[in-house]
Amino acid sequence: MTDLEFAKQNLAGNTICLSKDGALLVSGERGISPMMDFIASGRNLSGWSAADIIVGKAVALLFVGCGIRGVYAKTLSEEGKRVLERAGVYIEYARLVPRIINRAGTDTCPMEKAVQSCDDPGKAYAVLKNKLASMI
Repeated sequence: MTDLEFAKQNLAGNTICLSKDGALLVSGERGISPMMDFIASGRNLSGWSAADIIVGKAVALLFVGCGIRGVYAKTLSEEGKRVLERAGVYIEYARLVPRIINRAGTDTCPMEKAVQSCDDPGKAYAVLKNKLASMI
């Protein structure tokens, strides 16, 4: 079983699951917070695979920035797909959507808006960290 298959298999009951060589990192938190926390922990995520409920440009930039090599998304945005493809990340998805909307369903997700003009995975973490801090 590949790392990506293992991550997909363990996604049930979680919002995100990262896998590498039989090791798992999982979270049931919503939004980009789990990935932000995984990165902040300092763990080397290069070469890991990720299964996630929703992948937009924001999370895609985080995945690329930390070296995720394969991604499965239940829902993937067109911009998220573009970011992953450009970086050569292997992608599988169940549903492709034009954009990720906010939880109220009224507008584009605020994290997506925060990285709208950012195409640098190295800068995305700082941009998103600032956006999260401003929302508290």
